[in-house]
Amino acid sequence: MTPADTADVGRRTAGAGAAAAGTRRAGVRRVIRKGTRPDAWKRGPVLTALALLLGLLLLLHARIPNGAGNLGSLVETFLPWFGLFVPLLLAAALWRRSVSAVVALLLPVVAWLSLFGGLLGDKSGQGGDLTVVSQNVGAENTDPAGTARSLAASGADLVALEELADRARGTYEKELAEAYPHHTVQGTVGLWSRLPLSDTEPVDIKTDVGPLGDTKSDAVKLVDNRALRTTVTTDHGPLAVYVAHLGSVRVTPRTGFWTETRDRNAAALADAVAAEKNERVVLLGDLNGTTDDRAFDGLTSRLRSVQDAAGDGFGFSWPATFPVARIDQILVRGVEPVSSSVLPSNGSDHRPVAAALDW
Repeated sequence: MTPADTADVGRRTAGAGAAAAGTRRAGVRRVIRKGTRPDAWKRGPVLTALALLLGLLLLLHARIPNGAGNLGSLVETFLPWFGLFVPLLLAAALWRRSVSAVVALLLPVVAWLSLFGGLLGDKSGQGGDLTVVSQNVGAENTDPAGTARSLAASGADLVALEELADRARGTYEKELAEAYPHHTVQGTVGLWSRLPLSDTEPVDIKTDVGPLGDTKSDAVKLVDNRALRTTVTTDHGPLAVYVAHLGSVRVTPRTGFWTETRDRNAAALADAVAAEKNERVVLLGDLNGTTDDRAFDGLTSRLRSVQDAAGDGFGFSWPATFPVARIDQILVRGVEPVSSSVLPSNGSDHRPVAAALDW
């Protein structure tokens, strides 16, 4: 290629680049002209209103009243999923060429990011002095032995189990005995540990209330007990560990989001944690609710979520086949979360949750 040919190619390339740049500028000018037309702002008033309402819902979710069917708690349980409405509204706004709707969508975007933006990245680290795992193993679990083996294979120092069926208790004790020489079962919850346990006792989370509950002896109540507290002896000093399975919730046409038992259990458990004298506390369990739910304010004001502090993503754990919410929690005080994860499904309708902790 001669110098003249090279120069000619350069001129054509420069000309093509200038033309492309001119096309882009023309396109931007057209968009600006269309966007500044009065009718572009008037289009899509319904979409604009929906975008603003979505933003207000995210910003003011704590003020949604619970008086009618616990609507506030229901919204907060699935609050992260409200972000899915943003791309849907954006697509509709672009189709309608509604500038006002596009601008209005900035409110829910900013609100959602302020609430959940911190969960989008991976904050998990390496190592940890103590590893803990918790799982609702499911009373209807058809393979408790397989579930137990998978939990032992996690290498955790502490394994908390909830919804322990009496018929499966012996299987879990047999399968976990080699890896965990220390364990306690209090009713339907248990803790298996590589480290010594002491001062173990059931925790009254007011599962039995009213006249009928008052007639039951402690021995009778223990059969269906759903919370325990124990002290784990570590090289760094004593660690108070709670294992809990709070009451179930239901959504029905008549009652709405029914959470009466769970909310009573949560308040009682919060009182027990508030009275805990040990500075180092770990709470493991199926709380049947997310930490966004106002019902857990008494707990989340005293303990912090390992998933929020050191997790990767949202850490959804239920249902196991397609998790949409994190209702299985690991909350701590006085120890430092290093990592938090959700382990693979292993036979239960809940996935196990795990965390590594540092002193």
